[in-house]
Amino acid sequence: MNCASGHGERLEWAVASLALAGEARSGDLHFVTEGEWGGLAAVVDGVGHGEEATAAAQAAVAQLQAHAREPVTALMQRCHQALKSTRGAVITAVSFSPEDSTATGVGVGNVEAVLLHARAAAEPKTESVLLRGGVVGSHLPPLQANMFSIDYGDVLIFSTDGVRPGFTGGLSLGVPIRAMAERILKDYARGNDDALVLAVRYLGRQSRG
Repeated sequence: MNCASGHGERLEWAVASLALAGEARSGDLHFVTEGEWGGLAAVVDGVGHGEEATAAAQAAVAQLQAHAREPVTALMQRCHQALKSTRGAVITAVSFSPEDSTATGVGVGNVEAVLLHARAAAEPKTESVLLRGGVVGSHLPPLQANMFSIDYGDVLIFSTDGVRPGFTGGLSLGVPIRAMAERILKDYARGNDDALVLAVRYLGRQSRG
């Protein structure tokens, strides 16, 4: 298992990943950044596995890094153009806006992203980024972003298709973010594909309510 973590003024994050047995590198990659404008978190799963999947994922991450301030739908369009010479990837990206305490997500393919609200009174307790079928670089569907209200302590968890669903049940948001990502991957990795879990805790603004 490979693990990494980071902590900024707006986002605290941790990632845990596993390459498919026998492969030197994983085709599942993550990207997290922040600035005065807000923040961006994304997970990219290159189609298949091995070096070609890694190359496709790296090409997408390069676009996310170069244009992180742009709207998530524009980022997806940029990734689509950049990945046309690769085998393609599935991508889910979420931007954070502390100015109005919202997160905006877009997903093409099957990288799940679920938002868990920390406030006891929050309804609903969980929300998910809308995913559209397709492959970035090959077949880009009409893009539809969805927006969520976010509050201090909310956690957004991304998972690739190498991770079994169902990990949100009974999950405690009070545990360290790195321990959360590691535990989900350890307990829910399928073992037959690259697998990655990215957990992001929002620190941008604390509610007065």
